[in-house]
Amino acid sequence: MSYAQTERALLCDALLAVGPSAPTLCEGWTAHDLAAHVWLRENEFINSLGFFAPKFEARTEARVAELEEQLQYGELVDLVRHGPPRFSLFALPGADEAANGVELLIHGMDVRRPNGIAEPDRGPDFDAWVWKRLNGIASMMLRKPPVAVVLQWAGHPDKTVRVGQGDRIVTVVGAPIELLLYASGRREAADVELIGLESALAELAA
Repeated sequence: MSYAQTERALLCDALLAVGPSAPTLCEGWTAHDLAAHVWLRENEFINSLGFFAPKFEARTEARVAELEEQLQYGELVDLVRHGPPRFSLFALPGADEAANGVELLIHGMDVRRPNGIAEPDRGPDFDAWVWKRLNGIASMMLRKPPVAVVLQWAGHPDKTVRVGQGDRIVTVVGAPIELLLYASGRREAADVELIGLESALAELAA
């Protein structure tokens, strides 16, 4: 199985374990909302735009409500589990892994973390796979930080990703999956250590 396929299965397992009304790390979203987001993104992208752009919010909310009426929660999760349809761009060779591997990993943590579900063991190559993708995610999600941010793989001082300029630096130390969670905006849920001057830490947290 590819990492995208593995993370899809783990996400769906977590969604079923917590139930539709369970909280997630995505503020204001229930587990049902998150499942609907994943399905709409792969099947009805135009109806998913409200997840990203406020002016389409009403359309997306209406479609999510329709899905809740049309499908039982388990049926929706089963659709997510089966992956993108053949006509979807995500079904092109390599597209699922490239576009969905990290996306599904993060959303799986969105479900597991606030509901007390431990992260599964994914094998010895997993950390390296996450680390290889961390640079692009950090550059995109941590754009123009108020101080320079250095992400450091715990136990590997030579493995660092830096975002931002200047000599005011906050170093964030953790396992690659925790650094990914931090870089994606889920800072309070990430198991990381922050190192830096108190003023720099306060500026980053503001």
